[in-house]
Amino acid sequence: MRRMMVAFIALMLLALPAAHAVQPDEIMSDPAKEARARELSRELRCMVCQNQSIDDSDAPLARDLRLLVRERIAAGDSNAQVLDFLVARYGEFVLLKPRFERQTLLLWLLGPLLLIGGGLALWLQIRRRSRSGADVPTSPLTPDEEARLAALMSDDTKSSEIRKAT
Repeated sequence: MRRMMVAFIALMLLALPAAHAVQPDEIMSDPAKEARARELSRELRCMVCQNQSIDDSDAPLARDLRLLVRERIAAGDSNAQVLDFLVARYGEFVLLKPRFERQTLLLWLLGPLLLIGGGLALWLQIRRRSRSGADVPTSPLTPDEEARLAALMSDDTKSSEIRKAT
């Protein structure tokens, strides 16, 4: 049993993705520039994995993008210039967090607008339901309905008396 548990834990540890996929040969000699490269790599989407940053991805394209980021930093580009270069080359999709611009306005505002719209629809439905319940006039029972109700109630009274007796 103990061996099974150790084997299971070892298998789980092997299945975990690497914390950072950056290879040792990619690391820049200047720690400040390497920190900038890591910061930028966390903001860029792996075009293969799509829900991982290039810093976390093992895909060959992510490695190429990490190297490209480091080349641009080594050439003296600022962080904004590196991001602008990659957006011009790959489009806004390369950014994990898209910029707040005219093209992405719908993306940024759709969530809050849906939430507000849903809340408004819920409020209107509750309001309509409460009004419709108060405005419904109660009509008196017909003589046939009153007789059926009395018969049903007398049956319930008899059955409850029988239950009490037993």
